[in-house]
Amino acid sequence: MFVLALPLVGCTTVPTTTHDSRLAGYVPKITAADFNYDPMNTPIAHCYKDELSATPGVSGATLIEDGLSAFVIRAAFARMATKTIDLQTYIYSNDFSSKVLIGELKNAADRGVKVRILLDDYGTKSDIVDVMLLNQHPNIEVKVFNTVSNRARFLYYPQFLLDFNRLNSRMHNKLFIVDNVAYITGGRNVGSNYFYPETASNFSDTDVLFLGDMTRYATNSFNDYWEHHLSIPASVFPKAKSKRAMRQLERGLEEYSENSADAVKDYNSIINLAMREYRSKKFDFSWGRGKFLADPPEKVEMTMREKEQYRGDIITALQKLWSETEKEVYLSAAYFVPGQGGLEHMLREENAGVHLTIVTNSLASTNAPTVYAKWEKYRKQLIESGADVYEFMLSAENLRGKEHDRERKQSSFSVLHSKTIVFDDDISWIGSFNLDPRSAYFNTENVAVFESRDFAQKLRGMIIGDTVTSWHVTLQDGQPRWTGWRTGASAPKTYKRSPDTSVFRRIWKSLCGLVPEKFV
Repeated sequence: MFVLALPLVGCTTVPTTTHDSRLAGYVPKITAADFNYDPMNTPIAHCYKDELSATPGVSGATLIEDGLSAFVIRAAFARMATKTIDLQTYIYSNDFSSKVLIGELKNAADRGVKVRILLDDYGTKSDIVDVMLLNQHPNIEVKVFNTVSNRARFLYYPQFLLDFNRLNSRMHNKLFIVDNVAYITGGRNVGSNYFYPETASNFSDTDVLFLGDMTRYATNSFNDYWEHHLSIPASVFPKAKSKRAMRQLERGLEEYSENSADAVKDYNSIINLAMREYRSKKFDFSWGRGKFLADPPEKVEMTMREKEQYRGDIITALQKLWSETEKEVYLSAAYFVPGQGGLEHMLREENAGVHLTIVTNSLASTNAPTVYAKWEKYRKQLIESGADVYEFMLSAENLRGKEHDRERKQSSFSVLHSKTIVFDDDISWIGSFNLDPRSAYFNTENVAVFESRDFAQKLRGMIIGDTVTSWHVTLQDGQPRWTGWRTGASAPKTYKRSPDTSVFRRIWKSLCGLVPEKFV
C-alpha cells in the first residue's frame, strides 16, 4: 500500500524556491512596467490632492475600528482602483466574505487593473483557498510564500520537523495597497471572523487607511517579498490550475447575484455610499508624517541563533520611541510577552514617570493560552510598578448598559487582536507586530509609525474604549484580582480567579506554560 502511494506523493510536490528547475520557464504576468504611472494622477489621489500636495512627505490616516467598515473600505477601494492592487496576508480564509472579496478583485482585473496577491502557505492552507484560482486571470498573479514542498496531507505536518527553522517562521505581514497611493494595514487577515461581528468567534481588531507618501514604502516592502525566491508562483499548484474549479467559482458568484438580488442591492448600496463619502472628502483623515517598517523576507531563513540576535527596523524603532517617551504609553496588544529585557525597560520607564496602560487578552478571551501563561509571568511586576493593566472580556454581554456601542465587540465570543501603541499622544504605532517572541524572532511583520497628535488622540481614545470592555487587574495581598462590570449590575464585580473560565481551561493554561517562551 505504501509503495502504491509513492507516485502520488511525487505528484503533490511544489517548489520551495524559485531557483527550482521546474520554474525555469516561468514568465511573470505583472512587471515593473505596470507600475510606470504617477500615483498622484489617479482618481484616489485626486480627491485629496490639495492636502497631499500642501507639504512634501505628508500622509493622511484614518482609523478603521469595526470589522464591517474594514471590509466595506477594502471593497470600495478595489472598485475605485484604476491601476494596481497589491494584497499581502497571512490568512485568507475560504469563507463567504473572502469569496465576496475575490469577486471585487476579479471585477477590478476585468477593468484592466493589475492585481498581485501574496499569501503565506501555512496561514492560508493555499491548496484549498479559492483565491488561488484567480491566478488564471490574465491581469491577476498569485504567489505563495514559504511553501511546504509535499502537499500530501499525511506528510504535510511532518515536514515541519524536518525543516523547523524555516517553516516555523511565517509571513505575518498584512497589506492592501491600491494604486500605489493608499494602503490598509493593521491586525486583520482576510476572513469573516475579522469582518463580521455576527460570527460566533470574532476578532476585535484595528486597521488604518493611509493615503499619500507612506504608500510607496509599503509598495517597496511588498516588492521585496514578491520578488524573493521563497515566493512561489501559484501556477505550479494543482488547485490554481483547475479550470473546472474556476468555472465553479464564477458560477457561484453569478448564482449568488441572481438568487440574492436584494442582498446584492443592499451590498452595492453600502459600497457606493463609502465611495461617495470618500470622493466628497468625508473620511476622517488626520494629516502628518509617517514611516512604514517591515522585516526583510530573509528573516525566515536565518538560523535560530541569528533570529535571537536579530534587531531589525521594527524592534529598533520600538525601543527608540519608548526611550524618547516622556509621559505615557497606551498599548493594546493581543499577545503580550515582553521578555525579561522588555520588562526591565518598562519598569525603568514607569519608575521614571512614564505611565503605562496595557490592554491584552484575558484567559477567557484569548485564542492562545500558551501566550497568556507567559504573560502572567510579567503581569505582577508591571502592576506593582504602577502600570494599569486590563484584560479583555470574553464577550460584549459583559458591557455595562449600552454606553459602548462599537460594533467590533458584538459577537458571542470576542478575541482582542489589535496591535497598537500610542506614545505621548503624539506618535501612533499600528501593524501586524505582536509584542511577543514569535513576532520578534520568527515571523516577518510590518508596522506603520505615524506622527500626528490628532490621530494619536483618536487611537488613544479607542484603546481607552477597550478598557471599558475589559477587566481591570489589580493586586490584593500579592494576588491578582479582576474587577469589571456585568450587564445590568449596579456595581462592579471582583474575581479571585480568571473570570469566565473553567477549571479545565485554567489547568490547560498551566500545562501550556511548560512550552519554552521563545516558541510561544
